[in-house]
Amino acid sequence: MTTLQAPHKFISGLAHDALIDQLRACTKTNEILEFEKWFNSKSNTGPLHELICELLRNRSISRVLAAKWLCTLLRDKEETIKKQTFEMQS
Repeated sequence: MTTLQAPHKFISGLAHDALIDQLRACTKTNEILEFEKWFNSKSNTGPLHELICELLRNRSISRVLAAKWLCTLLRDKEETIKKQTFEMQS
């Protein structure tokens, strides 16, 4: 039996569209990472990667755009973990 997750109501209306526009404006890696820091510090809806997944699920953004953003966020997380692991071993 397959169960579907109920969609979360993160944001609505104009805020939803404005957030997507802000994300689309981030074309460089550092811009995406800066936006993530800002969003995660200001948002009470959860981390940016969860919002991106929700936008992808409800088809508010394209798969290509979501993949770009998520790959950037995941690469940054992996680099951070590697640095921390290296520092712990030193």
